[in-house]
Amino acid sequence: MLKKISPLFFLLFSIPIFSQNTSGEIGVLVDNDLFSSTVNDQYYTNGIEIFYRFLNQNENQNLNKKITEFKFGQYIYNPHTVEARKITKHDRPFAGYLFLEAGMNRYYQSESVLKTNLQIGVVGPSSQAEEFQKLFHKAFGYKPVEGWNFQIQDAFALQGNMLYSKKLFPTQPAEKMDFNVQAEVNFGTVLNGISFGPLTRIALWEKLVPMYDSNLHGASLNSDKEKYREQSEFYFYVNPSVNYQIYDATIQGSMFGGNNPVTYDLVPIRFNGEAGFKYRKNHWNFHYVFVYRGKEVDNSRNEGYFYGSIGASYLLY
Repeated sequence: MLKKISPLFFLLFSIPIFSQNTSGEIGVLVDNDLFSSTVNDQYYTNGIEIFYRFLNQNENQNLNKKITEFKFGQYIYNPHTVEARKITKHDRPFAGYLFLEAGMNRYYQSESVLKTNLQIGVVGPSSQAEEFQKLFHKAFGYKPVEGWNFQIQDAFALQGNMLYSKKLFPTQPAEKMDFNVQAEVNFGTVLNGISFGPLTRIALWEKLVPMYDSNLHGASLNSDKEKYREQSEFYFYVNPSVNYQIYDATIQGSMFGGNNPVTYDLVPIRFNGEAGFKYRKNHWNFHYVFVYRGKEVDNSRNEGYFYGSIGASYLLY
């Protein structure tokens, strides 16, 4: 599966880079529990996304802009300890998810945002999660990883996602703080669930830029080159949410069956939250986000967890 995905990955990234004459953005995002704690190493333990975005032509007067996005990513999951030689240590399965994503982001004049995307990939050994985690631990002198022989087995991934954010009180000035509500739906062979909650930005430097120009939802690109020099942003944001999860292949295995040595039922209703800082100046975007996820797995040992997310991108104009 990896050999099939890799050529497609390079094709997806090379086509927009060499065929577009408009503004583009290339970046990387890394999630890891080490970014929030030096001792916390459990559950969603590492993730990486490499992405490229470009600005589309827009003739819809209700839209401020449309942005196409391509992404390559890998997520890694393990139990509460990586020293899990015995199956009794597994309070959630080892699992990996490798994917390619293509999406369209729409930013409305009302400062609402609609993001839709489609992923194709694989959950299981073909994701190369075991190899990556073992190499990472060996390279940086961390504990040897034991227990991947009990991981979730290969399952084809075809996954969709929709995110909608709506600004509250859009007619009121919001130079230092704004209020939004946000909903997200996942559907497919890996994740099925919905999340909903409020989102607030608080300016830390100058004033907030409109949501259709903000890096919060990846809207930094602009057809007006002067705006790149005029606009900058530095803000804190917070986004608590309630998540209702119906299905998760990294915990329950493939929905089409399979011989998985460790699977669990889900805790369907969870509280999640994230809070962090985002910065943009000239060609650069940076962020640091602290993320909390409520208990996901229905067993007595499993618990809520947290991790940090660090990202950087470069605007091409």
